[in-house]
Amino acid sequence: MKNLAIACTALLACGMVMAENLEGTDDLLCAAGQAQICFENGECFSVAPWELSIPDFVVIDTKEKTVSTTKASGQNRSSPFSSVERSDGIIYLQGMEGDRAFSFVIEESSGHMTVAIARDGLSVTIFGVCTDADI
Repeated sequence: MKNLAIACTALLACGMVMAENLEGTDDLLCAAGQAQICFENGECFSVAPWELSIPDFVVIDTKEKTVSTTKASGQNRSSPFSSVERSDGIIYLQGMEGDRAFSFVIEESSGHMTVAIARDGLSVTIFGVCTDADI
């Protein structure tokens, strides 16, 4: 089990460096690498994504406008987003669910992803990478 964890970590680290070009891609597979949580009192903490129940991988379907966990995760979570725009090599996604607003910014040429999630008095920032889900 320890070797599997090391291999997965190495694979994720490689993905952070060598993501692929996403121009024209509608289905993205994205992985969270780092996360930070901040509170309205100014305190911020770096945390492992799983400490905040952030899925290891999500699938973004820009045509259906959904962000979903993978089938293999067994979590069966999905959130709709209201807008998707591509401009100057960047994919912008925005949505709202429950008491949270969220935004994804994904660089098409590298697959680098930045996500911001906000609710009253709390924000979470996630950095990660995306690749073509249809590979």
